[in-house]
Amino acid sequence: MASPSPIDRLRNVGAALSVVTERWVPDAWVICMALTACILGLAVFGAGASVEQAVLAWGDGVWTLLGLAMQFTVAFVAAGACVASRPVFGILDRLAALPDPAQPRQAVLLTGLVSMGTGLINAALCTVSCALIVPFILRRNPLADLRVIIAAAYLGLGTVWHGGLSGSAPLILATPGNPLIDPAAGPPIVDRLYPVTETLLQPFNLIYLPVIGAVALAVLWWVHPTRNVRTVTPEQVAAMLPEPPPPEPRPETPAQRLESFRGWTWLAAALLAYPLGHSIVTRGFGASWTINAYNVVFLTAALLLHGRPLPFLRACRESVGISWGMILQFPFYAGIFGVMQATGLGGWIGEGFAQIATTDSYAFIVYCYAGFTNLFVPSAGSKWLIEAPYLIPVGEQLGVSPVSVLLAYAYGDSTTNLIQPLFAIPLLAVTGTRFGEVVGFTFLVALACFAVSAVAMFWLPTNL
Repeated sequence: MASPSPIDRLRNVGAALSVVTERWVPDAWVICMALTACILGLAVFGAGASVEQAVLAWGDGVWTLLGLAMQFTVAFVAAGACVASRPVFGILDRLAALPDPAQPRQAVLLTGLVSMGTGLINAALCTVSCALIVPFILRRNPLADLRVIIAAAYLGLGTVWHGGLSGSAPLILATPGNPLIDPAAGPPIVDRLYPVTETLLQPFNLIYLPVIGAVALAVLWWVHPTRNVRTVTPEQVAAMLPEPPPPEPRPETPAQRLESFRGWTWLAAALLAYPLGHSIVTRGFGASWTINAYNVVFLTAALLLHGRPLPFLRACRESVGISWGMILQFPFYAGIFGVMQATGLGGWIGEGFAQIATTDSYAFIVYCYAGFTNLFVPSAGSKWLIEAPYLIPVGEQLGVSPVSVLLAYAYGDSTTNLIQPLFAIPLLAVTGTRFGEVVGFTFLVALACFAVSAVAMFWLPTNL
């Protein structure tokens, strides 16, 4: 009997890991609370905080990120409203029909490409559109493994998003008045703004993103099981599928005529879009493309795609339902943010890494550190505001530029998204699965991405 090939061994490892994680990995909120317990322990036994200090820091942090939480909520609602429009609904169905139903790996490839393509554009769009396209993929490709399809739909956030146009840390450095250039107290961390043309459009980043995306896709292509495939029944798919937007009835009353008047959506779209367009024309794309610019783009797109007020509002309401888990968990992760900030835990961890770093190894150290802390605070923007005040100065002491530090941070923050459940909640909610059923496969992808990125960090120029 022939021994199994390396690919067969990898496929068996993926299936075995999935069995283990399905049994042992709990719900996403429980993971959040377990991480909270770990971070409290590190604050007390590592950073030297008292138990009371750590608990009070957690309580003080719970409500500190409401502004950021609202930005994320608007982003998810707007992106969801775009995807729920009749034009996009039809596009998703046609996309899902492209793979050969007899070749389930083609469905994995398509799902991964959609995830990474939307991830490059917008993290919220990636999360929502992938949560909604997965049922279409499963309906058109009944032989595809549910777990691997979900893992493929999660690739955008685990590989390319933070190096894409919605990367939180690059956008913060490009936003006027951000806390790194204009802190509430103390000297500025950076002495100027860094437009996205100097960060996201760096040649290194433009090479890294397709390479890491190809590696992730290759792993899932190989690990799709050939036996014991976890498929879904037509009835299960029907329960997952979103309802197509219904046609609007003919208005009969004056109120209904006002509600169906397209002028309201055109007015709102113009009011949102004109200031952003004016800023791009007068100040340039790099200086205008900030965090809030994304919400403007997707709110405007949702308004225009739906055309009339009531369909737009209905789609927004339904999008909130997809995002409820993230909305609920954000304050709990903000509590972890508070512990890291108020107890000095973040600085304690960072100083430990800095003590073992050299100029050549610092990018790798930052990559590992960003990935590690992402497990505890999976909010890239808020975490960057905590960590940049010591990561950037240490880098400058070692001769590593802020842009090089930024890119290493962005890549590490993306990789561990693959084993962090917060942003998978919409996918899990739509498909009725638990993170433990999927993380065995995403863990293998994360290992492969880590191996490639570890090499890349030593090639990353220190003077970008």
